[in-house]
Amino acid sequence: MLDSCENVMGTPPPSMLNNSSIRGPKSSISPLFSSPSRLWRPEAQRNVRNQWSKLLSSKNQWESAALEGRLHATELVNAFLNRRYLPEMNLGALKEIQGIREKACKKLAHKQDLCRSKLLSSYKDMVIAVNNLGKASCSMRCYLKGSASNQILKYSDHQEDPNDSGDGGGVPVFFSLSMSTLEDLARELVNYFMRELSLKRFLVIALLSIESTEGGEEDVLDWADELYDGEFDDLRSIGMLKQHNCHLAPPQIKDYQSSDPLNKITIKSSNHNSLEVFLTTWISDANIDVHRVKKIFSIVEEEMHAKLL
Repeated sequence: MLDSCENVMGTPPPSMLNNSSIRGPKSSISPLFSSPSRLWRPEAQRNVRNQWSKLLSSKNQWESAALEGRLHATELVNAFLNRRYLPEMNLGALKEIQGIREKACKKLAHKQDLCRSKLLSSYKDMVIAVNNLGKASCSMRCYLKGSASNQILKYSDHQEDPNDSGDGGGVPVFFSLSMSTLEDLARELVNYFMRELSLKRFLVIALLSIESTEGGEEDVLDWADELYDGEFDDLRSIGMLKQHNCHLAPPQIKDYQSSDPLNKITIKSSNHNSLEVFLTTWISDANIDVHRVKKIFSIVEEEMHAKLL
């Protein structure tokens, strides 16, 4: 879980380690050739590949959920605006049909409710994707299982020996990058998506708060409201919800801090201009450095000499 991982937001891209920095004095025995380290590396490499494949899969899962959310949000806004302006809309020959405006209004209201439900489902999928990113980023280490005196060494993703750090003593897992460096790259990824999830949550609250019926003030949501059953448990597991007081980190855009110290935001978003801003913000992925994300996966694939699937 992310609560146990060090936050590395803003950490510059790690430099590739020089081979000479891991050799040590000629008179010493390299840890690469000691039996535990030599046997540890294949197991660690297998696990690291698996976890980075999960990171890539979770990133793709996020992108798919965010795209679906964008489509549902757009349909939601269009249904709301069409319903709002329906009374003044020129229906041409259709205006002669009795009750046409009332029937159209009910149909648009139903579509709006359906879009709300789909938007919330897309948001939940984004939460799950970030959760999976966090789990993979904290599951790369490979620990010795049982005693090192056994003839056949076994490894696990759970620490049994408090003296076993699971990183092979800091040796490169593949060629140049240590376990901690690979973890730092993964956490950098996770932090991008955590920040963007917080911003997306703000937008979801704003869009869900659009009244689906006339006088629908009861639908207005607050930042501290749980959007679906179990949401706060999901957010807590990825470090976005403080354990004791259910305090959610405020939404923000990269390099700009929220000015709301109480973290209590009531949103009503029926203004046409604000709705346009919300949709544009959704599309922009303001907190995700897309080029850096691609670079991180490229660095890892180059280090592994393999394409992540």
